[in-house]
Amino acid sequence: MLDPSTLAIVFVTFLLAGTVKGVIGLGLPTISLALLTAMSDLPTAMALLLVPSFVTNLWQAITGGNGGVIVKRIWPFLLMATVCVWLGAAALTRVDLNLLSALLGLLLVIYAGLGLGGIRLSIRPAREAWAGTLLGATNGVLTGMTGSFVVPGVMFLQAIGLPRDMLIQAMGMLFTVSTLALGLALKGNDMLTMNQSLTSASGVLPAVIGMMVGQHIRKHLPEELFKRVFFWALLLLGLYIVVKALGGHI
Repeated sequence: MLDPSTLAIVFVTFLLAGTVKGVIGLGLPTISLALLTAMSDLPTAMALLLVPSFVTNLWQAITGGNGGVIVKRIWPFLLMATVCVWLGAAALTRVDLNLLSALLGLLLVIYAGLGLGGIRLSIRPAREAWAGTLLGATNGVLTGMTGSFVVPGVMFLQAIGLPRDMLIQAMGMLFTVSTLALGLALKGNDMLTMNQSLTSASGVLPAVIGMMVGQHIRKHLPEELFKRVFFWALLLLGLYIVVKALGGHI
């Protein structure tokens, strides 16, 4: 039986995360993972984000009309980001979860700091293949360890100079394959239950509602202002997760 209090937390979390995604085109897995980790444990948070993340990002991945071009260009990155999730997920049963939660918080702080600082990497075309392979593998391992899909994956996609529409579609592809791989890895490590899957599925509707609300907000609020609020909130949330996770180790 699904716990009403957990359902309420899932509803509010994905409503908020969906709203952020509706405004700026990303942030649903990141926001939902951060909030759920702050309120529960890391493996549970990873399990609960699976269905809403997969559904919303699959839609983003298949719309835009540039799928074939994107896959042809970044397939080594996507492949490594997918297959290496299993390696990272093995840490969930071998490493102190407080340390992995702290790592998640640190990744969120780094991501927010780069966003607030306007820092963008640049990768020349001649280096895309090997850089994509290396950064894809790193992203996959970190996804398996923390559930976060963004560092350094999103930075790589930004660094290779994709146009805005292609960048959004490519991020959708990365998040979709990462979510699928994470779900399989959690299931393979006996860390995903049917009850968690059903609870996760309950987050789809509020996520979609949130995206619709966010798209409406986008028309009335400067995107840059919203991004700064988003990154500051993510920075503070990441710091909170680090402090909470390391509280017992200091």
